[in-house]
Amino acid sequence: MKLWKTKGIILFLATVLFMGCQGGNISPTDREGVIIAMGTTSEPEAGFDPAFGWGAGEHVHEPLIQSTLLVTNTDLTIGYDLATSYDVSEDGMTWTVKIRSDVRFTDGEKLTAEDVAFTYNTVKESSSVNDFTMLDYAEATDDTTVIFHMTRPFSIWPYTMAIVGIVPEHAYDSASYGSNPIGSGRYILKQWDRGQQVILEANPDYYGEAPIMKRVTILFMEEDAAFLAAKAGQVDVAYTSATYSDQTVTGYGLAAYDSVDNRGFNLPAIPRMEDEKGRTIGNDLTSDVRVRRAINIGIDRKEMIDNVLNGYGTPAYSVCDGMPWYNESGEVEYDPEEAAALLEEAGWILGEDGIRQRDGVRAELTLLYSNGDSVRQALAADFANQLEKLGIDCTLEGVGWDTAYDRALSTPLLWGWGAHTPMELYNIYHTMSAAGYAEYSPYANETVDSYMDQALATGDLEESYALWRDAQWDGTTGVTQDGDIPWVWLVNIDHLYWVRDGLTVAEQKIHPHGHGWSLVNNVDRWSWS
Repeated sequence: MKLWKTKGIILFLATVLFMGCQGGNISPTDREGVIIAMGTTSEPEAGFDPAFGWGAGEHVHEPLIQSTLLVTNTDLTIGYDLATSYDVSEDGMTWTVKIRSDVRFTDGEKLTAEDVAFTYNTVKESSSVNDFTMLDYAEATDDTTVIFHMTRPFSIWPYTMAIVGIVPEHAYDSASYGSNPIGSGRYILKQWDRGQQVILEANPDYYGEAPIMKRVTILFMEEDAAFLAAKAGQVDVAYTSATYSDQTVTGYGLAAYDSVDNRGFNLPAIPRMEDEKGRTIGNDLTSDVRVRRAINIGIDRKEMIDNVLNGYGTPAYSVCDGMPWYNESGEVEYDPEEAAALLEEAGWILGEDGIRQRDGVRAELTLLYSNGDSVRQALAADFANQLEKLGIDCTLEGVGWDTAYDRALSTPLLWGWGAHTPMELYNIYHTMSAAGYAEYSPYANETVDSYMDQALATGDLEESYALWRDAQWDGTTGVTQDGDIPWVWLVNIDHLYWVRDGLTVAEQKIHPHGHGWSLVNNVDRWSWS
């Protein structure tokens, strides 16, 4: 029997009726395989082609079917896969990578530096998911040496090399490769039923340690169907959320994995105006840094985690909590009294109705959240309730992403971020040269920009971490509480999964934004007891 959800229709009735009285205590029949339920958004629309986002983009993960030059270790430091060494020139404009000579694609052809160069040149031209403007071109100087010529220094290039899967130049066709990928990774794509499932089998000629888990089946389901699948014993692992965390499933445990999958509101840091494109940008209330600081310390993150996430989360103070480049100085204590004092200092006086006013204007905010996301809606509602206790009247509005980006330029929007690269800081806080402010919310600080520019330009990855931390707070300025605080971060959401008893899921890296493929980065090391 099979259980999945396809295009909104849950095909589970027969299974549930048959299994309903038995619960989820069925033992697995395949001791060398695992069946995993992921969300429908985890299915790669363009297939398993790195040039079209497989392994990259918003939900970064290891591509499994293809090898990568480098990998990120459990502590987010850099390790090796195809590469045996790498060096960067003193000016940061060339990266030289040596690769293994014993790797073959699954069609038997040898993988060489020519394939690596071809992959990166193809991804640079084709990718609409990742930014490759820092790469000029890649060239192979012999079978085991590839040189990356950069358009500008880019110290965090190793994190890009850890997610780009290598494709075979001799067998690559952009029209068909995504559906029939040839790679050199741990697994081979055996079957893809669009809208339903993906079946992976271990690559018998893999150059590394042979996978323990020989077969991996991914079912794409909505959350309710995934829960029912676990209840019926039809999957070994099923993604879930805090909504179901108070439930029990016989024969399964609830596993919670740390994440940097954060939620936070942008707080437009300039007064309301019209930009050169005729768009409304800025917000008269949040343009005052004292108001932004008051909001940041006036939010009880623990209460939010307990009430909205059923305890499955951690307080968020930045877009990169727990990463090697995280600056802990951004952490704050909940202090509603100091928050009130800051609002008073900014001229916002509490009125008889409990809402603050300044010069006859009420302290009011509209808070946006994405339609169809119940967790974001609940977080936004909790945030609004807490702000109203501070005397800020809030209106909630669900919006689609087709309009959210523009509206966020003047109105706080609840975002989700979190990645295994410092570039996340750059994307959120760095000034866009054309517009004069950061891309997702009006904000600019030349010192912050300078630190991030220096971080990218340095030739030493470890050295760059200190500069990323300075961009957050250098003792004088930055993007945290004592600085400009143009975003208020609320929570990092634990990634929750129902895991069948007897299955050992290998140690996880801290998960990035996106609930899905990051779980199976090391599925080859999973095992049954």
